[in-house]
Amino acid sequence: MSELARRLYKSVSVRERGDGFVVMLDERQLKTPAGELFRAPTRKLADAIAAEWEAQAERIAPASMPLTQMAFAALDVTLKRRDELASLIAKYVATDLVCHRAEAPAALVARQAATWDPIVDWAHTRFHFRPAVVSGLIAAPLSPQNLTTMQWEVDDLDAFRCTALAQAVTLAGSAFIGFALLEGRLNAESAFAAAALDDLWNSENWGEDPEARAGLDSQRAEFAALERFIQALSD
Repeated sequence: MSELARRLYKSVSVRERGDGFVVMLDERQLKTPAGELFRAPTRKLADAIAAEWEAQAERIAPASMPLTQMAFAALDVTLKRRDELASLIAKYVATDLVCHRAEAPAALVARQAATWDPIVDWAHTRFHFRPAVVSGLIAAPLSPQNLTTMQWEVDDLDAFRCTALAQAVTLAGSAFIGFALLEGRLNAESAFAAAALDDLWNSENWGEDPEARAGLDSQRAEFAALERFIQALSD
């Protein structure tokens, strides 16, 4: 494991610059790992990222700065991979978590319906097509037109929101949970509950081990960070 970098700055501040906000470490503007000058689209996001840098101790721990990491990804990765990300996110719909239901036991089937049906209904209203709900592992039918619709939805997002969406979709295994979190239809806790439903069910009914609990705690924390990041993008 590589040694964490030392904190070489004393003060952190935010300044408005052009059409965005920059984070200053002493008198040096924060840069991304790829060497790009960092600029946040909102004061809220810049303040939140500045707070993460201010909270660092003698060593800088990137894992403790989730909003910084997402913002860096927006500039270093998303801007260069928009088409690829749009395609990947759209393809999740064919295997979307909320559309693939268990056949048994009845209590699990009912819990999936109670949690996931409202998300499917919202997706129908939001995207103007009804996602197919299937049982088992077979892929749900997805027309080329609906696939294109989802790609266009991703294309309409700025790099920061696209980054949040991509991470939410990957974390949840669901494009619809990802969009619902991005647009405020679900909060972090309800998105986690929907995404982790099967694992939570197994833990409740068959017991949990420390590794499973650690995984669920990490997933919950990631959803919470995503919610903070999304909220910081609003003016």
